[in-house]
Amino acid sequence: MPPGLDNLKHVVVLMMSNRSFDHMLGALKAQDPRIDGLTGNESNPDPTDVAIKVQPIAQFQGELNPDPDHHFPSVDFQLFGGDSSATRVANMQGFVKSYFNQQRDVKHAQNVMHYFTPDKLPVLTTLAKEFAVFNCWFSSVPGPGRCNRAFAHYGTSFGRVTNDDVTLDGSYKSIFERMIEASPARTSKIYYYDAQSSTSLVSMLKKQPELFATYGQFLADCYKGTLPDYSFVEPNYTNHETEKGVELATDQHPDHHVQAGEIFIALVYNAIRQNPALWKSTALLITYDGHGGIYDHVAPPACTPDGFVAQPNDTGTGQSFRFDRLGARVPAVLVSPWIPKGTVVSGRVFEHASIPATLTNFFLGNYAPRTDRELSADTFLDLLTLNRIRTDAPGFGVPELPHSARVNMSESDEGLEIGVPATGTSEHSPLRPTIAGYRSDMASGEDLLGIMPEVETLCAVVAARDVEPPISIGLFGDWGSGKTFFMQQMQSEFNRNSAAMVQCLALYRQEHLG
Repeated sequence: MPPGLDNLKHVVVLMMSNRSFDHMLGALKAQDPRIDGLTGNESNPDPTDVAIKVQPIAQFQGELNPDPDHHFPSVDFQLFGGDSSATRVANMQGFVKSYFNQQRDVKHAQNVMHYFTPDKLPVLTTLAKEFAVFNCWFSSVPGPGRCNRAFAHYGTSFGRVTNDDVTLDGSYKSIFERMIEASPARTSKIYYYDAQSSTSLVSMLKKQPELFATYGQFLADCYKGTLPDYSFVEPNYTNHETEKGVELATDQHPDHHVQAGEIFIALVYNAIRQNPALWKSTALLITYDGHGGIYDHVAPPACTPDGFVAQPNDTGTGQSFRFDRLGARVPAVLVSPWIPKGTVVSGRVFEHASIPATLTNFFLGNYAPRTDRELSADTFLDLLTLNRIRTDAPGFGVPELPHSARVNMSESDEGLEIGVPATGTSEHSPLRPTIAGYRSDMASGEDLLGIMPEVETLCAVVAARDVEPPISIGLFGDWGSGKTFFMQQMQSEFNRNSAAMVQCLALYRQEHLG
């Protein structure tokens, strides 16, 4: 057995939400032609049959609102371009038209063809280049997140192709149950972000609360070296208020802020990497539950059925579905110091059923019952092939805790800096590039953007309503739109005219977190 597998004690899976491979990692083809990404010539027809090419102009937030439909009927349309014939073949030509159907806006529908350049996603793309990236990791169901996540836990969705709660029939146990019921017992934990965000496994939470812990406990367990054999980490699924302020969703589900998810990925990675013993003995898989209705150019292949059938009323297409083909391709990266740098996994097909298949084979060995789908799924720990552990793992300079877009009044409108990793060193440069033409009212103290009339109007409204302090005001806007200047002037006005205190919660919607 290779040294990496001899040393392996922990597997951590971080599952993000609803982004396609091409959308997040497709641009890496220009840096490494082995990666099955984008050439720039891929296209989809719009409703007027004009070919809309992919463009490297994806935004962190704001352009996928509403989020593209990724329920079964729409995904079917996206993959087959509206062809419902018995002899149809997936052509990946229905994405723009599918998104158009939601708002009837031709220009807005083109946004599903946008993709990120690597400089916009330094965390995910660096990990992909430094460790192992999968060319062919597909979602398990051509449908929404919940049924896809079920495959990651059970090797089946028990016939579900919707976002309804998966009904467990007792025929197959989750990987978590398999682990803790083994003899000798293995350990397993589902780390959900917090009570407000909850967990995608809420039905299991009611029956087996001992399997659950919060993200804060995950950080503590990494620090203490007490991670279980298998950890499933869930991001924050919602923007919500806490005692400390607003917590941004970190799952990257459209239209949540993509950079907030980048920070979360870096935090999970850092928590493992910063404990040398844990780093040596852990494999981290980062993947996404589904493509989220966003364009990908690779047609999903056929697969081994799981033994269940979704009825026409459930699929919404008028046809049954036998779970004999996969959903759209999603990003997947495997991280371990025992993986050769620049590993590109090609010629092999993976899906979410690969997760329980891999964990069962490694930790439990011969286990039954499992679905035929899971038994046929490829496994991924054979990628830990090095004879010596690497010492050149990248590091990321990020806040110690997930950034919640809270901005103190004393801070400038300069934005959040996340360290771009420098291999083999702790040095880093800002993630946020200098913005050409950025002009801050903060530097001069002058109202260069004509904000004061709005400040005076809002102060008058607050005063007229006799609002009790403290007052919280949420602002949304691009860089250079004057959010921090606005809040400072608000505070000055209130200090002059009342005892109220103003707390700034400035959320940078379009380009970067602040």
